[in-house]
Amino acid sequence: MEQTMVETDAGPVTVHRTARESAAATILLHGAAGSWTTWEPMVAAAEGARGSTVPDLVVPDLPGWGDSPADVASLDAAVLATSVATVARALGYERWRVVGHSLGGFVALELAVREPVATESVVLVSATTFGGQADRRSTASLLYRHAPLMLLLAGMRVLAALGPGGHRLVRALERMRLLPLLIARLFSSPVPGSAHELARDLRPAAFVRAVACARRYPAAERWARIRCPVLSLHGDRDVFVTAADDAGLAAIVTGLRTRILPATGHFAHVEHPSLLAALCLGVAGEAGGEEPPLARVTRAR
Repeated sequence: MEQTMVETDAGPVTVHRTARESAAATILLHGAAGSWTTWEPMVAAAEGARGSTVPDLVVPDLPGWGDSPADVASLDAAVLATSVATVARALGYERWRVVGHSLGGFVALELAVREPVATESVVLVSATTFGGQADRRSTASLLYRHAPLMLLLAGMRVLAALGPGGHRLVRALERMRLLPLLIARLFSSPVPGSAHELARDLRPAAFVRAVACARRYPAAERWARIRCPVLSLHGDRDVFVTAADDAGLAAIVTGLRTRILPATGHFAHVEHPSLLAALCLGVAGEAGGEEPPLARVTRAR
């Protein structure tokens, strides 16, 4: 992929992209515990199945993450979504399909609200949508309904408070081989290299800010405006996204389709890249024995 940088109101955004061949981009948005590299397994699987580079891919590091520096205190869903639209247009696109993982799914939905003409479709991969009810929940209720996320948030607050010492602590946990144990529940089975990737890409202050903004976000009012097709994918072993989240999102987003992926955790595009290449990029190869069978798609009424 070619790397470039685009100036946005949120600061410079580092973008990895493939050649432009059409008027519509496919934008891949990472989550709050990653960077653009989280999509590399899925993109590699798509290229392998296709036998060539997938064109029109736009894969940014969101402001505040990866190699896109930003004032974390200024970030919210609107700022992030606007920066994504700025990036796409700077690269010559006026229309796009958006695939968002975790926080990236949250941003993708806001982008669909802000850009109803330009956004053709949204695919959510374990999207963080609990904010749809957060404005009506107490902290105790959130802890009960979303305990894994709240516990992760507590850890991120500690790391953010430590500043540079937080990164040294994470690196130390990785060297002592404790980090894989701490992140094990994010995956249905161990994924080689996942602890190293997390240690490299972790941005605790940005993570804390993202969760705070999600809790204040008026999802019911915003997402009711979405008119493009939305497909929500998540694993049956996802500790952050459950059937209750599906029901809450379906009550807001008209015509939402949901697909549950068996034997899959929070990082479906890392655990089953070939399957996600087919579902998110429309690039399917020969079925591999490592991929789980597809669960039935359900559509909101």
